[in-house]
Amino acid sequence: MENGGMKESYLGYGDEDEDFYDAIVVGSGYGGSVAACRMSMAGIKVCLLEKGRKWEAQDFPTNSLKMLSSIRYDNKSLGFGLGPKDGLFQIHTDDDSVAVTACGLGGGSLVNAGVMLPTPVRAKRNPKWPKEWESDWKSCEASASSMLNIQKVPVKFRNAKVMERLVGDEFEETSSLKVSMNFDVEEQGANFKRPKEQGSCIACGNCLAGCPYNAKSSTDKNYLLSAVEAGCIIKTDCQVRYVMKNTNDTNIHGKRARRWLVYLNETEYLQSDFVIVSAGVFGTADLLFRSQTRGLELSNRLGEGFSCNGNNSAYLAGSTTQLGGYGLHKDQFSSIPFQERPGPAISSSYTSSLGFTIQSGVLPTAYPYLILKGVSTYGWPTGYWFLHGLIDKLKHTFGLKNSQGMALNVMGYDESDGKIAFDKSRDKINFTAPNDPLLPHKIISFQKLTKKLGGILFMSRYRSTSVHLLGGCNASSDHFNGVCNSDGQVFDTKSPSSVHAGLYVCDASLIPCSIGVNPCLTIATASEHVSKHLIQDTIKTLSNEEKYSINETNVKKHGSICSWKLERRSRCDVRFEEVMRGHIDGMPCAAHLKLKMNKKTTKVNDQGSMEFGKSHPLLKGTIGGYLNFNSIEKGRLYVIDGEVDLCEVDIRTPYTQFMHYRLLLVASSGSRYILEGKKVLNPFLIGLYGWKESTTLQVTFKKVRKNDPSEEIIDLKGVLHISTFELIRSLISMEGNNKLKFVWCLFQSIFRTYVMQIPRGNFMGSPHVEPLDRPYPSSSLHEIKTDDGFVIGCRQWKIKTDDSWMFGREKYPYPVLLINGYSTDSFWLPTEENDLVRTLLAKGHETWLLQPRLHPLNPSNSFTIEDIGKFDIPAAIDKILKVNDKSMKIHVIAHCVGGLAIHIAIMGGHVSASRIASLSCTNSSMFFKLTPFATFKMRLPLLPITMMILGKNTILPILKTTKANVSHKLIKSIARFIPRYERCNCDECEVFSGIFGNAFWHDNITSSLHTWINKKNLPSLPMAGFPHIRKICNAGFIVDSKGNNSYLIHAERMNLPTLYISGGRTLLAIPKTSLLANQYMKLHHPNLRHERVVVEGFGHSDLLIGEESCTKVFPYILSHMGLAEKEENLKDNGKEKEYFSGYEQFEDGEPVFKSWMLTVITSLFLLYMMALCLVIFH
Repeated sequence: MENGGMKESYLGYGDEDEDFYDAIVVGSGYGGSVAACRMSMAGIKVCLLEKGRKWEAQDFPTNSLKMLSSIRYDNKSLGFGLGPKDGLFQIHTDDDSVAVTACGLGGGSLVNAGVMLPTPVRAKRNPKWPKEWESDWKSCEASASSMLNIQKVPVKFRNAKVMERLVGDEFEETSSLKVSMNFDVEEQGANFKRPKEQGSCIACGNCLAGCPYNAKSSTDKNYLLSAVEAGCIIKTDCQVRYVMKNTNDTNIHGKRARRWLVYLNETEYLQSDFVIVSAGVFGTADLLFRSQTRGLELSNRLGEGFSCNGNNSAYLAGSTTQLGGYGLHKDQFSSIPFQERPGPAISSSYTSSLGFTIQSGVLPTAYPYLILKGVSTYGWPTGYWFLHGLIDKLKHTFGLKNSQGMALNVMGYDESDGKIAFDKSRDKINFTAPNDPLLPHKIISFQKLTKKLGGILFMSRYRSTSVHLLGGCNASSDHFNGVCNSDGQVFDTKSPSSVHAGLYVCDASLIPCSIGVNPCLTIATASEHVSKHLIQDTIKTLSNEEKYSINETNVKKHGSICSWKLERRSRCDVRFEEVMRGHIDGMPCAAHLKLKMNKKTTKVNDQGSMEFGKSHPLLKGTIGGYLNFNSIEKGRLYVIDGEVDLCEVDIRTPYTQFMHYRLLLVASSGSRYILEGKKVLNPFLIGLYGWKESTTLQVTFKKVRKNDPSEEIIDLKGVLHISTFELIRSLISMEGNNKLKFVWCLFQSIFRTYVMQIPRGNFMGSPHVEPLDRPYPSSSLHEIKTDDGFVIGCRQWKIKTDDSWMFGREKYPYPVLLINGYSTDSFWLPTEENDLVRTLLAKGHETWLLQPRLHPLNPSNSFTIEDIGKFDIPAAIDKILKVNDKSMKIHVIAHCVGGLAIHIAIMGGHVSASRIASLSCTNSSMFFKLTPFATFKMRLPLLPITMMILGKNTILPILKTTKANVSHKLIKSIARFIPRYERCNCDECEVFSGIFGNAFWHDNITSSLHTWINKKNLPSLPMAGFPHIRKICNAGFIVDSKGNNSYLIHAERMNLPTLYISGGRTLLAIPKTSLLANQYMKLHHPNLRHERVVVEGFGHSDLLIGEESCTKVFPYILSHMGLAEKEENLKDNGKEKEYFSGYEQFEDGEPVFKSWMLTVITSLFLLYMMALCLVIFH
């Protein structure tokens, strides 16, 4: 996920091309089946994805119980759905409207009446109708008719005869009515290929529940059959959630990446260059709305122009006339001849002069008639119509003769002003039906028929009851008026007619107005038109990219139909949900994540630092879901690419286990964000903090910046937690064949981290890296004899005389004295190119590094921290002033114990504050507050026992190769077993951190510096100063060697500007150390400048030796010193002298010129030019 992009992951587990296609078709109705067939026959690699299952003839419901179990009911007011999500019948209710769609391989063609009528002229004259369709409409209509094998009904069945007798002069019979049924009486079309298993219509009347005798020419028996024979791969039980553009250039195998990612859920997707959305009106709108919320730019007209085709239904019951309106059971065929049977569901159609079409229909035996008789309807005439349903049901139950009834279906021209919208709170679409001005006339026609036939008319309680849905992604000339162009290409919003390359819509969603009759043939015809242009576009695109060759082979690979649900069950992944809540930069945030473990990825680890610590495949996976972070974006932030590793290990900290989350998020506005978080599991006190660490995610949240300099930068930090309740829910939600193995692997990894404490990786810990000594400025080592006769060292780096012109005309910046912590160097780091010594020299400061009696180069067997403050520091300052001007001041930068010592020196009166220009201390001050564990360790008698074991020889050899006596070996062995927050497999580091505690976070320093510190810089450790340090730590502030408060009482001696810096990622000294010191100084010296900084991400000594110290810590020190020198300059009669302060002439280490220098150079140049002119013209 570099620069906001996505790393590659793929769905399949076999052939590398398994999940990469030229085109993916979503849906298998009259739109998707046409596109899949035509593209497959053109030699294009196509995959068709269908939400529903494959229905065989014997699977269709034949009784009410099976029928009810095949229905999915979604009600907006209820807020949830009933029935299987892949039910054959999908019923959607929304306020005063109801719509019914089908779900299965073949779409609506499985359960419709199969009526095929040509598109009326009135529909084509509608201003919204695309004129581009007219050029090849007739040829496309002929192709669709041939493939669907439409036929005339060979017999006028009883239902049709009744309608013929009853309709008045205001209705005209539709002579062109044909149905997609196989009657075996007509010659099939030239393009029709009848499947071997297709039967012949036996006129049973059960068409609307799915033909149980395989006689209907649904799309799975023609278009889809041809597509599979041409190589199309069909995956059923596979719902597409949304599509996104692929931002990668190459895929996991190094080949050119496909243009589109088709997501099947939050964590799995397929790839293709072309996506054809044909999921039906509701399905297509839902998919595009979800894609829009994830940043896909679509027309604002999405969901508008929705039409129900003026569709309404009614049910006539209780008539004494023989209507033939009920389907037959299979045991009735022998007693009823073909001509006397109900026939197809609809076999006649009549058009009113008012502009609507009415049809009588046969109800299948499987329909629950009681629902049609009062539950979802109301009766006319008024009276005791509800009892009729109960009485008729009782007759049917006891085998008595039922009354006659039939269905009535009416279609017309509504105003196509309905709307489909996406409800983000419910994560579902809702719809508003269009206005239907002809509805009163339709009801009157129903009532007239009822009067003639007798009985009760049951009319829907809903204003609109439709099975013919159109529009929502209307075809138009630009994105201001529609969602797609006439060729089905989806508009983007960059220009009026620009499109998303490779994204098409090909179904009823394109139709921009009512048709007025059954729209099946119109939808198939429009799909034939779209497919022509789609094939041309696909071949042209793939040919240009050398991925398509029409003469590649004459052998076609046969396609297949398989269930993705069954494939998924056979896989070895584990899926579960996780909800975490917390605050990011003080703002509430909730992450609702879906994790899929054991998924193949191509995670590229930063600088290979994690490569050696590979985790079990079951502990690595992908993440989907969303974030609610309303302070940043009002809507949801969707995870479009996410990776997780529950057992990640850094090469620098092989004992520590990281649970690493990395999410790429997108908002509906198109803005992208990256959330990266880690759960850090450290083997401290055998998992004492294990629960907290494993349920706490430390996160950073950043906005992916576009090429816009005015764009706001967002870079936030925070913490998310998973509660006990949510953790239990995650365990309950877990599914997959390997869930027990996953839990066992996770438990093993945590047990290894906390209890066994075994490092991970090929190297047992951080590998030895030979330190690289970078070229360093030359220095001089001064040996200084202190007042107590001890010889210390002080290393001096001078400013190059060649560069003296840079630093002004009167004087250099003040020199700087650096005072290390206990024994180790924090300022002079030969392996680092930006240590503090180099930084100070680049700013023009002469730099001095004190090597006191606790330094390994001149260690003492007997000393206290008070000795350093009383003798070593004053001797060093005297030496600096002797070498320089005695009236000059110096800056002091001290770390840890060095900070304690300088405060003892000043507050003890051994060094005058008038000699010091500024004081900067890191993780130290006159106060010294430690972490609870470090405080507890200091209060234990470990140090007295250690000093007793050491005896007179208190210098402990640290290097593993150094010879040590028994006492030294014992102390080092004890140190190795003392708990510490972060373990290391470097023996010297383990011994040192066992004595002190962790001095730095390993991930903050480079491997070469780690090796230099432990293998070269610290050969031995003088232990004599520890008893005094113990007294200071227990007191919480500086005391003398006897434990008396001899220093804090002399606040008046600290008359100088101060800067106290603490690390925000606490290891030893806590930020309270700098807080108390800052408050102390402001209280006693309010007229001076006192600063305090807490730098997040740093611990103790890594404030100075960290890889990023030069950019995150040093600027505070340099700024403090620069301000101090300016303040000194202003003391001379209120005027500032013109000499170098070290901060105006340098920017990022590079010298710049002051205005006076430019003036001098310019003047000299002008004088030279004047002299030259005089010579020339003399």
